[in-house]
Amino acid sequence: MRILFACGGTGGHINPALAVAKEIKRRYPDAEILFIGTKGRMEEKIVPAAGFEIKAVEMNGLSRKKNLKGVISNIKVLLMAIKASSKAKKIIKDFSPDVAVGFGGYVSQPVIRAAHKLKVPCCIHEQNAYPGVANKALAKIADKVMLTSQEAEKYMKCKYPPVVTGLPVRKEIIMADKKNAREKLGVRDDEILVLSMGGSLGANIINNSVVEMLESLHDEPKFRFIHATGQFGKWVPDKLKKKSVPFGPGTNIDLREYIDDMEVCMPACDIVISRAGASSVSEISALAKPSIIIPSPNVAENHQYHNAMTLAHNGGAILLEEKDIVEGSLTNAVKDLIDNPEKLIEISEKARENSKTDALDNICKVILSFT
Repeated sequence: MRILFACGGTGGHINPALAVAKEIKRRYPDAEILFIGTKGRMEEKIVPAAGFEIKAVEMNGLSRKKNLKGVISNIKVLLMAIKASSKAKKIIKDFSPDVAVGFGGYVSQPVIRAAHKLKVPCCIHEQNAYPGVANKALAKIADKVMLTSQEAEKYMKCKYPPVVTGLPVRKEIIMADKKNAREKLGVRDDEILVLSMGGSLGANIINNSVVEMLESLHDEPKFRFIHATGQFGKWVPDKLKKKSVPFGPGTNIDLREYIDDMEVCMPACDIVISRAGASSVSEISALAKPSIIIPSPNVAENHQYHNAMTLAHNGGAILLEEKDIVEGSLTNAVKDLIDNPEKLIEISEKARENSKTDALDNICKVILSFT
């Protein structure tokens, strides 16, 4: 059994592919797996660290600018795509896979197209409720299209009927016990733990709103907070100090740059404040966490808004768009949830309805059907 994965650019594309590759390898230790990623991007480190071989091709995305600079950039990208496709064909011929699987990112388009031309069965997985440009194009030739959300189907012209598989959520998160997780963090049963984050880089509007919230609620004895500032939020500690808000050991505020123990923090919390990346939305729904979702408007096709709506449309989350955030917006939303326990329960139940905890098995079944 030989399986080729194409993905890259962001963890949202890479991590689900790795989760599937690991599961297939667990089931079939003799399976041969190869990744193709983008040269110079994070997958060149992450994939080998996970124990898989990766080959890299050069690829960038098309510019959305309609000026001369954008036209020149897109000509370069098209030439790059031709070279990437040629190199991908050689890699595919050498590896001779039974199936090629694209998990998104610029690189998946030339790789999956090359595999298709070489008569290799192809399938793709779309993480977002609004599909990316590459997957919309590949859906027309893919032998199977896998979706995280049914919502994505109406934006795609698929060669064959797609299947909603869901998005893999790490077993460490799904299987975690809330009581044990809270004990690890030193959170009492009678305390309300609010977990907030704006992605690995951080989001200014979330950081500012959280600072405002902490200033208002830090002296409430029943509240506990964990907040990840992100790489570009290193100013947050200084701002809290200026506002005389205590944080760190011995306080009820745990301030971090990045949350590297999400399998503890997410199960332990009572309320999540988050962006609407596909993985975050899947984790929130898998654990049925009441959440306040603030989608980033600075992403392709505004796909985070569509991800957020898969939870919010039936009351499975509170949607707070950046354009609607004013002073007190986040603080008031959190207070409203805490003051209305029945609302927390209702949102949790609705979030659970959106969950697909069998996503990993669903995706493996599709891929393995071609081997």
